[in-house]
Amino acid sequence: MFRRVLFFAIILVLALNTLGQSDITVRVVVKNHDTNEPIANATVAIQGTKLSTSTDAAGLASLSNVPAGEQTVTITSLGYTSVELKFTFPLADQAERTVLLELNNEVGEVTIESTRTGREIEAEPTRVEAIDEEEIDEKINMRPANVSMVLNESTGIKVQQTSATSATQSVRIQGLDGRYTQILKDGFPSYGGFSGSLSLLEIPPLDLRQVEIIKGPTGTFYGEGAIAGVVNFISKDPEEEPVTTFLFNQTSALGTDVSLFNSRKFAKFGHTFLGQFNYQKANDVDDDDFTDLPRTRSFSLSPKGVFYIDDNTRLAIGNSFSYQNRNGGDIQVLKGNASPLHEYFETNDSYRNVTTFNFTRDLEGGNRFSAKQSLAFFGREINTPGYLFKGDQFSSYTDVTYFAPVKNHGLIFGFSASHNRFNEDSSISAPFVRDESHTTIGGYVQDTFDVTDKLSLEAGFRLDHAKNYGTFALPRISLLYRFNEKLSTRVGFGLGYKTPTIFTEDSEELLFRGILPIGDDLEAERSRGGTFDVNYRDTIGEKFSYSINQMFFYTQITDPLVLNAFPGGFYRYSNADSSVISKGFETNVRLGYDIVKVFVGYTFTDAKAGYLPGDRVLPLTPRHKVNSSVVLEKHENFKAGLEAHHTGSQTLDDRSQTRSYTLVGIFGEKTFGNISLFINAENITDVRQGKFTPVVLPPFSVPTFAEVYAPLEGRVFNGGIKVRF
Repeated sequence: MFRRVLFFAIILVLALNTLGQSDITVRVVVKNHDTNEPIANATVAIQGTKLSTSTDAAGLASLSNVPAGEQTVTITSLGYTSVELKFTFPLADQAERTVLLELNNEVGEVTIESTRTGREIEAEPTRVEAIDEEEIDEKINMRPANVSMVLNESTGIKVQQTSATSATQSVRIQGLDGRYTQILKDGFPSYGGFSGSLSLLEIPPLDLRQVEIIKGPTGTFYGEGAIAGVVNFISKDPEEEPVTTFLFNQTSALGTDVSLFNSRKFAKFGHTFLGQFNYQKANDVDDDDFTDLPRTRSFSLSPKGVFYIDDNTRLAIGNSFSYQNRNGGDIQVLKGNASPLHEYFETNDSYRNVTTFNFTRDLEGGNRFSAKQSLAFFGREINTPGYLFKGDQFSSYTDVTYFAPVKNHGLIFGFSASHNRFNEDSSISAPFVRDESHTTIGGYVQDTFDVTDKLSLEAGFRLDHAKNYGTFALPRISLLYRFNEKLSTRVGFGLGYKTPTIFTEDSEELLFRGILPIGDDLEAERSRGGTFDVNYRDTIGEKFSYSINQMFFYTQITDPLVLNAFPGGFYRYSNADSSVISKGFETNVRLGYDIVKVFVGYTFTDAKAGYLPGDRVLPLTPRHKVNSSVVLEKHENFKAGLEAHHTGSQTLDDRSQTRSYTLVGIFGEKTFGNISLFINAENITDVRQGKFTPVVLPPFSVPTFAEVYAPLEGRVFNGGIKVRF
């Protein structure tokens, strides 16, 4: 009898002990220290045991059956400093423990905003390229006035000059026309349509903290126009410590830049402010009596206020105003020496005002509600002898998003509406008016799903209705597979569309002279395409690191919009029966050893249109392009580097071939406390299109201009000072 009682007592004690252990649980919420965003796929483990798990999309992890007594909980995530916490179990308080991880300045530290999930770049299934603040700062030294230099030296991207005399520009990704790339500022699409060719020239870089580039169809995220890709310029937010940066720059081409950035965060309010002025003297580098750099006067003012309503609620209100006056053409006319032989000029006057509202509310369980609204006004006047084109564009964009983490899923539900209206000045538009109006409403859903620790899937669907053009279904899917910490691969596929407009590169080159209205008989352009890439990175020892990324891309556009010439100097758009297909690959290699960084990027682009004659290659699309740089940097001390960029032969509209060329530049910066002195030499071998072929074609009193395929301004030196206080 006693043995039976003893046996049951032992069983009861063991059961109670086991029950007690099963109740010992720890719940941890892991967040980014700087952004307070949840971190998915962070590893939470009990040191010295086999207990381990990963955080879900809300940053939550739960561990059960923790042994009683003092235990060490370790939290690790790629790109963050690991954290160790000691607890005595069972815990007296069973509430969730919030752990904030700090970035450790290694690969993987970049948090992506364009995909709306707040994930780090290494954990994002969609392939995103990020240009960080350090690299932006390097490009500011080269061209402080605008962001064109930030993009032009990126693999797979070409900044295409659309006017030989006024130097207007557009962004081409993977060989496709600029109208297929959507330009964003803080997620707001306020830089398309009539304003597109001046967008890069009106975004100053001094207040940017990051540039995110998604290549390939991204219509599920951003709707119409995101066929070739999206470029999102992300501005700085206020910080606890006040920040003021002053920049002065002077060029050998007699260009002057003055910029001031200031930010400060208080308990309930923060602000940023950017002011910039730029002056460029007209330059005729090749002595053909026509400007290679137009005379430019511009300024911009961009204040932003951030209201911290409570710990979970944030409202940001910003406004950006910019003005530009660009005068090009016959240099004698600009000097006031006009004559019957010297009478051509080209004047661009433009203004832009963008007002933005961005509201964010963090809810329980990692849920988040956000709403944003932008109102943009743009006006431009183009004036040449005997011709004037003038109009105004109004753009409105509304987006409402709800983010809900559910276990290993990050769900996003959203609604957006956009309206773009262009009105041509009716007093000068006879015999036809080219007013345009585009209104689109749409809803979207997206699921970012961590299937396993190695496999993540991002699937989305958007349904847009575009007035006069119908309804468009835009599915998109991306997959990330991590073989191990060194090797990963991504695959993405999606659909896109673009409604017809007269505002394309072809029209810009003609200054919209003779362009007939878009009419109501055209179809929207549609696209399908995707990317596939493999990424490998590793370190050797403590100082040497390297990464290799190989990416393949493919995009097909059906019913492409083409411009046809008619007698009398008129032009009209139509849908071509054959497709535009762009395919190729990009190779990026990065090496780092101590203070030395090396980058080499190669792009192979095979972009063709079935409606073109001959080899059908899209004009001004180099088949081969190489970007490379070597940088020596000691943090907060000095920076110096050498860059070389090779552009292969390009096909022109008449199907002739251009020559290839290579640009070489050097730069240096020395820091003395809060003061930095910088110097830069661009295109030191003085490569110019004017050396190869004439840019201006006779008669010079009524000239025509060759397509721009190479730099026009030649060698330029610049230097200046940055003061941070």
